[in-house]
Amino acid sequence: MAGKQTAVLVAGSWGSALAGVLADNGHRVLLWTRNAEQAEEINRSGNNTRYLPGIRLPERIRATTSMAEALSEAEAVILAAPSSAMREIAAMAAKHIRNDALLLHATKGFEADSLKRMTEVIGEEMPGFRSRIVVLSGPSHAEEVIRRCPTTVVVASESADAAEAAQDLLINSYFRVYTNPDVVGVELGGALKNIIALGAGLSDGLGFGDNAKAALLTRGLVEIARLGTAMGGHPLTFAGLSGVGDLVVTCTSKHSRNWRAGYLLGQGRTLEEVLRETGMVVEGVRTTKAAYALASRYGVEMPITVQLYEVLFDAKPPKLAVEMLMGRDRTHEMEDIVREIRGGGME
Repeated sequence: MAGKQTAVLVAGSWGSALAGVLADNGHRVLLWTRNAEQAEEINRSGNNTRYLPGIRLPERIRATTSMAEALSEAEAVILAAPSSAMREIAAMAAKHIRNDALLLHATKGFEADSLKRMTEVIGEEMPGFRSRIVVLSGPSHAEEVIRRCPTTVVVASESADAAEAAQDLLINSYFRVYTNPDVVGVELGGALKNIIALGAGLSDGLGFGDNAKAALLTRGLVEIARLGTAMGGHPLTFAGLSGVGDLVVTCTSKHSRNWRAGYLLGQGRTLEEVLRETGMVVEGVRTTKAAYALASRYGVEMPITVQLYEVLFDAKPPKLAVEMLMGRDRTHEMEDIVREIRGGGME
């Protein structure tokens, strides 16, 4: 396959790692950043010190601060901006992107005010791409992808052709790509697991051990699937790469910003101290606030999310939050199944 002209917006850790995948696949890559010093460093030395220290980026990657330069010739574009900046970046990109470009996004989160998924945000700013945006998700730490560690992800789009084109663009010997038609489920799984990762880090920070963390992951997946299916996702998607796969890696890895943020909270730091020390976007904080509101909107029970919300935004002591979870009224493990059976007249 002949190499394509591609662009990645922006030059954070994940955007830089995906640029590396594209470059390894023989594509020419323009990596866009607002920061002129960062662009100069990448072009001079191949290093992106702030986000991927100690890593040399492939030579096919060139950085630019010009959105027009990045997009005017790009046949494929990856948006990897933080959720808080996605609308702004999409609006800027809409002025320069080719109408026939393949458009992917790789951001796991919600827009804070509207509670919209990233595909909805991008679709509003770039209406010509609404039905063919591709979502990239799955267990994929940038620090491992850039080192070419074996990684498996999933791409989802309403357009099967667009999903398969994205698969062809990215797949290689270390980066395996599956397709999935469930855009909503893939997007929600990737976003909501960050809440549970905060909880897993908090549990570890409190010294509660592996039993507690295993329970948290398992019950957390139940919450993800409850809200995800209420919002239109397919239940099986949450048993896949963007659900349980991403949940496991984000809750157990030293690379996870969300786990680290939770760990520091469990150690007694305030949210302000945690965010300052982390120095990068912790999507799980914003996602917890969004999921708390969405659970109310859809009438979905999410006890872990509620307790984490109160730790993050109401200054509830982390240990008390865990005690509240453990002290909940006794119930069935498979509550939804029991309700369904009993609703059908079975005991």
